[in-house]
Amino acid sequence: MACKEASRGAIAEEGVVAANPGEASSDADLKVRSVDFKVLESMLHQDNGKTYVVNFWATWCAPCVKELPHFEKLNEQYAHQNVEVILVSLDFPKMLESQLIPFVKKRNLRSEVIHLNDPKQNTWIPKVSQDWSGAIPATVIYKDGQRKFYERSFTYNELENELKPFLQ
Repeated sequence: MACKEASRGAIAEEGVVAANPGEASSDADLKVRSVDFKVLESMLHQDNGKTYVVNFWATWCAPCVKELPHFEKLNEQYAHQNVEVILVSLDFPKMLESQLIPFVKKRNLRSEVIHLNDPKQNTWIPKVSQDWSGAIPATVIYKDGQRKFYERSFTYNELENELKPFLQ
């Protein structure tokens, strides 16, 4: 189950002014960086021996929210094995302060949360993966030259099984 149609509407909203890309928004001590794709793209192609698990999600996407605890558990259990989880929110820019930050705070998310504030999804979606229709949740796991893309939800065991080949 994916939030295909809803995701297209959310990331396609144009003309909304929110936090400037690259600017951090905060609720007390919680920081969520709002970036454009140019900034995010560098996070999708790091070549430093670390394994990255990058999940595209939104607070309004039920399957995304359901699987978030699995990414949090993965982040906690594999941090010592040089694994980093990055949660890329595709929430509306106007929802950053009112929805996303309270959501992250309430659920005590420990993984890095980035807000993608770039309405040109037809340009950046194929740069993430040529196989991506734009539906969420979607996940990229990569390490150096090895990379896999998934347009689906995960259980914890499924996610862990997909991660293991990157750790060898």
